[in-house]
Parts: sequence; structure tokens; C-alpha cells
Amino acid sequence: MAEHRIFSTPFGAVYPMYVHKAERKGRTKDEVNRVICWLTGYDQAGLHHQIERKADFKAFFAQAPAMNPNRALITGVVCGIRVEEVEDPLMQKIRQLDKLVDELAKGRAMEKVLRQ
Repeated sequence: MAEHRIFSTPFGAVYPMYVHKAERKGRTKDEVNRVICWLTGYDQAGLHHQIERKADFKAFFAQAPAMNPNRALITGVVCGIRVEEVEDPLMQKIRQLDKLVDELAKGRAMEKVLRQ
């Protein structure tokens, strides 16, 4: 079975869409960065480096310093698919990130988005 094309898509190509989605709803780029860093363990410099070097999603998540153990608490539906039921580990991480950005854009409190 062929690999999904999102895996080879540069993270930096999708990142501005995450930021735009959040900003349209009154949230900030810093909040988007905070959510991404919470999930992946990147610091701001590491996140910026991954975007600059045009890392694809596969490399972005493979090189993540420490995936947050609370990511298992991310549940719900993204694009009609339950996040917790996605079988492919990489696709599940991508869907978890999508879900966090969706929650942020919908105005959910940062403490709840970050499962604190």
C-alpha cells in the first residue's frame, strides 16, 4: 500500500495554514507554537529549524524530541475520523495536531487544549 501523501508534505507548507486558522478566530501564532511544542517536545528554535529546513511530516515527527505522554488524552473527530482510532502511528500524530489546532481555533481554553 502506498504511503499517504501528507507524510511527504513539508510541515512548513501546512504550518501557515494552522496559524491562519487560529488567527482568523482571534488566537495567536504564539499559541499555535505552544500547542505544537507541547505535543512534540520541540522548543521554539527547534520548531523554527524544522520549518526552515523544509522537513516533511514524517521527519518532523520522527525527530520530535519527546512526544507528550498526555497526547493519548486527545480524542474526538477530525475530518470525520476519530483521532483515537487512527491505526497508523504517524497519521495519528498528524490528526492529534490537527485536533489541537481545531480546539484552539474554536476558542477552547489553553489549559484544556493542553490537557492540563
